[in-house]
Amino acid sequence: MPMRLLGALCALLLASAPALAFPDRPIRLVVPYGPGGITDIAARILAPRLGEALGQQVVVDNRPGGAAQIGFGLTARAEPDGHTLVLATTALAANPVLFRVIPYDARRDFTPVSLVGLVPMVLVVHPSSPAHTVRDFIALVRSRGGEMTYGSAGNGSGNHLSTAMFNHAAGGLQALHVPYRGGGQVMTDLVGGRLGYVFAVLPTARPFIVGGQLRAIAVTGAARSSALPEVPTVAEAALPGFALNEWLGLLGPAGLPAPVVAKLHESVVAALRNPDAAARFREIGVEVAGSDPEGLRRHLDRELTRWADLATHVRFEVAE
Repeated sequence: MPMRLLGALCALLLASAPALAFPDRPIRLVVPYGPGGITDIAARILAPRLGEALGQQVVVDNRPGGAAQIGFGLTARAEPDGHTLVLATTALAANPVLFRVIPYDARRDFTPVSLVGLVPMVLVVHPSSPAHTVRDFIALVRSRGGEMTYGSAGNGSGNHLSTAMFNHAAGGLQALHVPYRGGGQVMTDLVGGRLGYVFAVLPTARPFIVGGQLRAIAVTGAARSSALPEVPTVAEAALPGFALNEWLGLLGPAGLPAPVVAKLHESVVAALRNPDAAARFREIGVEVAGSDPEGLRRHLDRELTRWADLATHVRFEVAE
């Protein structure tokens, strides 16, 4: 065999070695939040189906804290062999505008695998609110002169950031932000009439809406949600072009070998196509995606730009 051909064959075998050996032990799926939230629920739907596709157990590892920085940082520092992944959220793109120092670089320190799904937000108010449409709502907030309150699960949470984006798009609405230490108490206080409004993830808000404890004004996605088909989008109701979703994306540390990325992506797509998994995602209001790695990279780039741009118009309290 000519030496040139032999060298090419050796290079090909070396390049494919990671894929042939991977995975050779259980995979850790880091969730940068505590149990019970939408990211954790989605991870526990995805993990067993992903494990079936890969032929290895996928173990969910909750690492909450620091506005998801602990989980993201742990993944960024992991060995780039495909056995540590993170189910990332909007926080990966928003944290650079909220913290002066973070223990990772969102573009440089991760390898995108797949956009898993989009999670629409829904604007909800107490049933006693006089607002029934987005235009009613905007007028109501303006009439309160900055005194209307909105709740969030904390500074930098999806509720907080989505509200800031909406308030800016609606012409600079002024309202009082009330941060909590988690999403549960936010909904409790809105149902109790102690808050003016909340932009909540649809899976969290839907039971209260269906039960008549909250009124849905609009969803934030580009299209109506199949989980609340009668509720209009913000764009069709008042603000053309407005579209905002929480998102879930699977990433590994920087430097994952291409064959490992390809195998992971193929397995994610297979997991998302599982009929049972697809039905469970629909039930909780997650719109499954299953993009290729480059699709997630482009999505992350757009999100980083979006939040950086918002920070030039909206003053956020920046943490150390």
